[in-house]
Amino acid sequence: MRILLAFILAGCAIAQQPRWVATWAFSPAPQLATDAEMRAARLVFDNQTLRQFVRTSIGGETARVRLSNVYGKDVLEIGEVRMALRDKAANTVAGSDVALTFSGRGAMAIPPGAVMISDPVKFSVPADGDVAISIFLPGTAAGAGIHYSASATSYIGAGNQAAAAAFRQTTTVASWAFLAGLDVAGPETAGVIVTFGDSITDGARSTADTNRRWPNFLAQRLLAANMTDLAVVDSGIGGNRILHDPATAPNARYGVNALARFERDVLAQPGARYVVILEGINDLGHPGSATAPASEAVTADDVIAGLKQMADRAHEMGLKVIGATITPFGGYTAAGYYTPEKERYRVAINQWIRTTDSYDDYIDFEKVVQDPEHPDKILAAYDSGDHLHPGDAGYKAMAEAIDLSMFQGPAAGAQGSRRRRFN
Repeated sequence: MRILLAFILAGCAIAQQPRWVATWAFSPAPQLATDAEMRAARLVFDNQTLRQFVRTSIGGETARVRLSNVYGKDVLEIGEVRMALRDKAANTVAGSDVALTFSGRGAMAIPPGAVMISDPVKFSVPADGDVAISIFLPGTAAGAGIHYSASATSYIGAGNQAAAAAFRQTTTVASWAFLAGLDVAGPETAGVIVTFGDSITDGARSTADTNRRWPNFLAQRLLAANMTDLAVVDSGIGGNRILHDPATAPNARYGVNALARFERDVLAQPGARYVVILEGINDLGHPGSATAPASEAVTADDVIAGLKQMADRAHEMGLKVIGATITPFGGYTAAGYYTPEKERYRVAINQWIRTTDSYDDYIDFEKVVQDPEHPDKILAAYDSGDHLHPGDAGYKAMAEAIDLSMFQGPAAGAQGSRRRRFN
């Protein structure tokens, strides 16, 4: 009888564990090569508070924050961390702020390469709203877990201002650092769509501080459709490639190759159930341009092999895998990025994406933004101006073209229960 009671109590304890779902996350890149480069990027801190704002996808009443020292070379000393609702600019709503602890401690040291999760806290996280996370760094700290091109402004102020509603800033930076994600406790039906890719998923050349990346627009569509249990996180890194790391140290901001970061940035996201993969454009474009040597040139088959590797790994973890066709880049302003041969490879990769059984579904982003009269180019109305990245209108059109029904039902897993969609 006592043994039975023990099993019942253990089962109750397990059932009471919250289901954590990432409502916001980003993907980190390595530190720049030298201290001088880090300082030039305004990513070295000394007795300062870094206040960062993140745009949520779904809401919740219990939350936690994941702090990151990924790619950090030294122990990261954290003095205090607080979370609050945004007011305007660098300020937070008075009375909304809560202190965060980590294993019961307000201050902590994070080893190099590690992530720490805060203790759960009661906090009303808004859906599609801004949350401030303020981190006090009492000593000298080089940014780690860095997302260099955030398309969002972060604020840096002297001393400990973590609890201050009115923030006295001394400088700003358009990067995120020391953060891995913001999670909410959700029901068993809750899950995450991880959007995995390069600068086009990262929202490059969208209007800063307006959250007009295509994953943001997708999150808004899901909320409008009352699909409020599905979060969207953006795991895009500008300049990222599937098969190669950045060729030179200043381009560390492009992140390690997609195959290397897939585990952390997709499979390890709390609540991950779906992944949308939009990668490969830089594998084609970078070699022979200023960002990578011609010796790193790849074929369509090389890119397809990398995409298939990620699909197989996601299926092993029970995720539904959705491919996305590579958008046109004819006329891109960087010399050497576009060639007719690279265009032929892009067309071949897209044909594979549309027909392969490696994916459970696909989104035809190429057809959404393509100029029908010039198939290798983006339609002018959707072009940000550099002929590679969509602008705000293009990102919105991409999100509006996604059939939301592909995010219904259980993940396919690896047992052949996948369905195909040709549209």
